[in-house]
This record gives sequence, C-alpha cells and structure tokens, in this order.
Amino acid sequence: MKIAIISFSQSGYRLSEMLYWVLKERSYEVASYTKSKYTKKVLDESQLDEDSQDFRSVKQFAKPVDESIKEWTGRRFEDCDAIVFVGACGIAVRSIAPFVKSKKIDPAVVVVDEQGQFAISLLSGHIGGANELTEEIAEILRAQPVITTATDLNDKFAVDVFAKKNGCFISDMELAKEISAALLAGKEVGFVSDFPWLGEIPDELKLCQKEDEEKPEIGICVTTGYLEHPFVHTLYLIPRVITTGLGCKKGTDKETVESVVRRACDELLIPSVAMEQVASIDLKKEEAGILEYCKERKIPFITYTAEELQEVEGTYASSQFVENVTGVDNVCERAALLGSSKDGKGRLIQRKYAKDGVTVALAMKKWSVNFE
Repeated sequence: MKIAIISFSQSGYRLSEMLYWVLKERSYEVASYTKSKYTKKVLDESQLDEDSQDFRSVKQFAKPVDESIKEWTGRRFEDCDAIVFVGACGIAVRSIAPFVKSKKIDPAVVVVDEQGQFAISLLSGHIGGANELTEEIAEILRAQPVITTATDLNDKFAVDVFAKKNGCFISDMELAKEISAALLAGKEVGFVSDFPWLGEIPDELKLCQKEDEEKPEIGICVTTGYLEHPFVHTLYLIPRVITTGLGCKKGTDKETVESVVRRACDELLIPSVAMEQVASIDLKKEEAGILEYCKERKIPFITYTAEELQEVEGTYASSQFVENVTGVDNVCERAALLGSSKDGKGRLIQRKYAKDGVTVALAMKKWSVNFE
C-alpha cells in the first residue's frame, strides 16, 4: 500500500514522523509532507548544518508542500492508496471533497488528531482499507480507533470487505448496500458459490446448495459468469481466476484482439473482470495489439517458450501451420492452461475460439473462497 501522510503543526509533524518510520518498517511505501508556516523553518534545509542529525532526518523524512492543500490532495488521489491527515477532520473533509468519486476507486483516508488521541476512518473504510489502516495506526500511536461503518459496529458480515479479501469484483454496488441493510435488519441473505471455501460460512448467510430448495429473495453468488441467477436479486462476486490464452497473426491490432476475446468470453457470459492475465508464446512478447490490450486493462501479459508449451499435457486443437511457424501445434489452449496452473492444476473452460486471425482459449485456476 502506498501511503501519503500530511501534517499541519509542529506536534502533528512529530506524530507523522513516528508514523512514517514505523509504517516503513512494516513494508508500506510511505511519503510524508507538511503544510504549515510553523514548521517551515525546521524544514528549510538551507538553515541547517548539513552534518547535523536534524538535516539528515528532515532530508529523509518530510517534504514541504508549497502548492495549495487542494492541489496536493488531488495529486494524492491519483497516485496513492491511502492518505493520512494529521490534523483536524475539517481540513481533511474540505480537502478531499472535490475528488471523492466512488468507494471502488477512492483511496483510504484516515484522520489523526495532532495529539494522537484518536485515529478516524474517514473514507473508503472497507474496499479502500481505511478501517484496517485506522486500527494499525491506532495501535502504533496507542490511540482510540474510530470506525463508524455499520456492519463493523454491529459485528455483521460485510460483503465489500469479503470481496476485497478474496480479490473479487462486485457486480452492483447498490445491491451490495441492500445486502448490508438486509443483514443489519436481521433478514436472510443467501449464499451460493461455484468454488469450494475455507473456514465457516457466517451465520448471517444461508447456504443454498439445492436447486429446488426455497431461497431468500436476495443473495450472493461467487462465480466467474452470469449464467446462473440463483436469487431474485443476485449480487455477483467475480474472482480474477481466468487466464486468457492468445495467438494471432503478426500485426493484429488491439481492436481485433479485443473483439475476438470478448466473443470467446461471451460464449460463457464471462466478464472481462474475471481475467487475471493473458498468456501466449514468447514469439508474441512484442506483439503491439496484445500489449496494448493488456495495458488498457492493467493485466499482466506472460509468455512461454515453444518447449514449455509443448510439455503441457493434454489433447489440443492441433494445427500443422501453427507448429511450422511456432514449433508447437497449439498456442492459445496450451498457454491458457499453463498460465492457470502456476498455483495448482488449472482447467480449460473454453477451448480454441478462432476469428479474424486471432485464437483464444480460457482456463480457470484452482481457487477457493476464504472465510477465515
């Protein structure tokens, strides 16, 4: 997690320095800033002896903010996972207000008073991780954590926390809110999963395994596609477990790659958010169309040698032409299966789909839901 800390007074500055060093020791990527006329003299390196301890500490630790706090906050919303304001809640609220968009993308925001008595989770408590960061900061400062999320206060299952922990995409944030409201009201919420699970399913969720059993109207379905509709109102949680194996003619553009991958996924109603990575042969490692496609979606592109692909056991759609060009009879199916098997045995769920000079195959890795 990339964290930015900002303070506004000398006492706040001292607290932020403590947080900076402890969080860095805990392997966070941390940057610290100060915006105060009272600390400006301390931070002015030109007034310090370069051999002094103060100079070395300041040079390694704090960065003075010359721009407006609004401009600074806007930059941090773009390049950080979390922002810690050491100062008044009012400063934090006014600073972040122009940039707040969605709990799916907003960074975590935590406020610490300058005396270090309270650590307050202000924004993106669940998905952004502000609640967890608040607890950790409170432990470091021996402060009182302040968390106002209803499911936390009532010790109820939180679907957004569960989704984040399991690396799942939430299909409908409004429906996720309705599920939280139902749980808080003591209503039944169903649970269905295409995957096995570790740990105990929370008491608030009703496990629905039989097609003919009576189900709640609202429920959660952990799956890679939208083929099933187990509840009248179904919230889909989509894990990133699909490796897309790709082959294509040299010079194929991104739009063609995208179109054919989409058609292959549509066969099983698999959304692109289920895609963990794209895999191919190393001959394609510089293929612009594939690279642009992966960059746009921020997913890894991995490649294998012909020898590595040849060693993948199984029966595949063989092509003599492909073998003459690449040294292996099938690229997309073998690459998809090999990519999905790095953490266990994967399986093909969509065999070779070919169109417009592009071949696509889909494989799913072995994966489990985690309630622990």
